[in-house]
Amino acid sequence: MNEYFDIIIRSASVYLFMLVALRIFGKKELSQLNTADVILILLISNSVQNAMVGNNTSLWGGLAAAIVLFAINFGLKKLMYKSKIFSDFMQEKPGILIHDGNLDFEILSKLNITSDELKEAIREHGIEHFSDVKLAMMEIDGNISIISGEKNLRQTHYKRLKRSKKTMG
Repeated sequence: MNEYFDIIIRSASVYLFMLVALRIFGKKELSQLNTADVILILLISNSVQNAMVGNNTSLWGGLAAAIVLFAINFGLKKLMYKSKIFSDFMQEKPGILIHDGNLDFEILSKLNITSDELKEAIREHGIEHFSDVKLAMMEIDGNISIISGEKNLRQTHYKRLKRSKKTMG
């Protein structure tokens, strides 16, 4: 088999594996990375390098792998843009966390958002009580958007931090 064709197949396989893994294990955490997340990404990239290029450590082998990754990413983005079904599969829907001051505990539980995280998000937006929130949403990128119930409607944005239980206690 052609050495570069082998790199193309290997790179595409690793890319698709990582895509599925991120979809299964959640990508909301990618909206803001902590130290453990950065370390994980660095270790994963190092661990899959040989899986993509095999024994070929040449410049051309690395460039072939990179071109394949860029091409697949470009193609998937185009497909997501053109196909609502595929886009819905690849991206989670935004979730309403608070509507007119009422918390949706089912959605909060599903998204693993604690009341302390939600309180932090609304305080970041200068709002003191849940009852003062007209709308709070978990966006598809993992951010929490808050719209206050004030007459002068203002919208703010909060990046959700993923914390380990060790750093919280």
